[in-house]
Amino acid sequence: MPMQTVRTNAIDGQKPGTSGLRKKTAVFKRPHYLENFVQSIFDGIDGVQGKTLVVGGDGRYFNDCAIQVILRMASANGAAKCIVGQGGILSTPAVSNLIRQRRADGGLILSASHNPGGPNADFGLKYNGPNGGPATETVTDRIYARTQEIRSYKITAGTEIDLNQLGVTKIDRMKVEIVDPVSDYMALMETIFDFDKIRELFAGGFTMRFDAMHAVTGPYAHAILEGALGATNGTVVNGTPSPDFGGGHPDPNPIWAKALMDKMYGGDAPDFGAASDGDGDRNMIVGRGMYVTPSDSLAVLTANAHLAPRYKDGLAGVARSMPTSRAVDRVADSLGIACFETPTGWKFFGNLLDAGKVTLCGEESAGTGSDHVREKDGLWAVLLWLNILAETGQPVAKVMSDFWAKYGRCYYSRLDYEAVDSDKASAMIEALRVRLPLLAGTQAGGLTVEAADEFAYDDPVDGSRSSGQGIRITFAGGGRAVFRLSGTGTEGATIRIYLEQLETKADKLDMKPEYALADVRSAAMLLSDLTASTGRVDPDVVT
Repeated sequence: MPMQTVRTNAIDGQKPGTSGLRKKTAVFKRPHYLENFVQSIFDGIDGVQGKTLVVGGDGRYFNDCAIQVILRMASANGAAKCIVGQGGILSTPAVSNLIRQRRADGGLILSASHNPGGPNADFGLKYNGPNGGPATETVTDRIYARTQEIRSYKITAGTEIDLNQLGVTKIDRMKVEIVDPVSDYMALMETIFDFDKIRELFAGGFTMRFDAMHAVTGPYAHAILEGALGATNGTVVNGTPSPDFGGGHPDPNPIWAKALMDKMYGGDAPDFGAASDGDGDRNMIVGRGMYVTPSDSLAVLTANAHLAPRYKDGLAGVARSMPTSRAVDRVADSLGIACFETPTGWKFFGNLLDAGKVTLCGEESAGTGSDHVREKDGLWAVLLWLNILAETGQPVAKVMSDFWAKYGRCYYSRLDYEAVDSDKASAMIEALRVRLPLLAGTQAGGLTVEAADEFAYDDPVDGSRSSGQGIRITFAGGGRAVFRLSGTGTEGATIRIYLEQLETKADKLDMKPEYALADVRSAAMLLSDLTASTGRVDPDVVT
């Protein structure tokens, strides 16, 4: 099968975001678009000659076709081996695990995470490094620079290989190993959690509903929850990956996982509910009549991680993204461990994990994980919750009420204004940025501004600095508002406003979040002047 060098031209707009390059599927299918970006990845990591790569994705539309292109390009560029999930399927945490377990040189993950899939929806591709984590900013910058100057790419001619056949085959001189996507990941989970204890929980009549949202965690959940742990058949719903995620939006939050929320708040609710997203790195936790915010979930897992075997000797530290609520800070202070505040994007946790400074990490956007891989891991979080429930014998509502009684409650919500005109969104943020030095001591919506700044992060491991990471405004009395432009969409801009209010009074720990956050929301809208700046009144999604 001859190697071809194909002439091409640079294509505008191939700048990777915090989670790789995400565009509409139709864009990725344009002539040379995918090939240009793949070649730029290879060139940006100093080539793949003699290297081993892990390749897999979430099963969305175009996933299998894109993998065939990547394999032929890897062969043409001299890679020694590619390890591929059967059917092209691998969850993002499973890719991270395989990179680390097989000591691979990196991996390519085909996913747009929680974004919809299909011919008219979204597609994405990102590179993960030898540690199993997302590419560093340095590597990402090199990849982007290469996209701007590329003039040719290499690809091997030939027929497609069978992605469904387990075993080893070849493309020219490059080995292609098709592996079971679940087995290595499940073996890792068995070293972290007390599977015997969780089996006893299910054997005792404990009931659960796991919504895989027609996405990648379906096979993993079937094998682990219903198989290894003995949950009843039917515990996992929407468990077969679909190219368009069943026509849904694979984002595990109360809006897009409404069927699960309705079930958990209904008269026949199971004891525990959970969901995961498109590529398996996010999670939603729900008890019977009790939704747990991702920020609270991170804090509860930190407080109770010692109940799982891997973490029985305690945690080195914990990290959260800046917009995530400060609930976990209060836990870390109680435990006497460090708590790091990082920019949004899992790659910022990588240095802390590799240096042994933290054990658990989390983001308000439903991502939690630990040092077992270098990605957030949705099913891992669900299993840690199950291990905690098995050890305590308490329902989710009791776990939460006890937690709030001890640490106080950080009421929390996120407002998403999607597909906003990019220029208007940027202008709104810039206008607020200019006013920051003048805000301290002023009044807004009945609250007094205590401090206002634009977050910048100095990495304690490599000394690098990341500026412009979001605007923070704190109010007297424990309130906070954060403003960011998100980089995970594929068109326009998404303005995200994060609201937080600490409450420690015992008689105010069971309020509706919208009431507890009313003053902070009012202040945030006044300070940002969002409606006048963008023409938008109500958010598209509230979580």
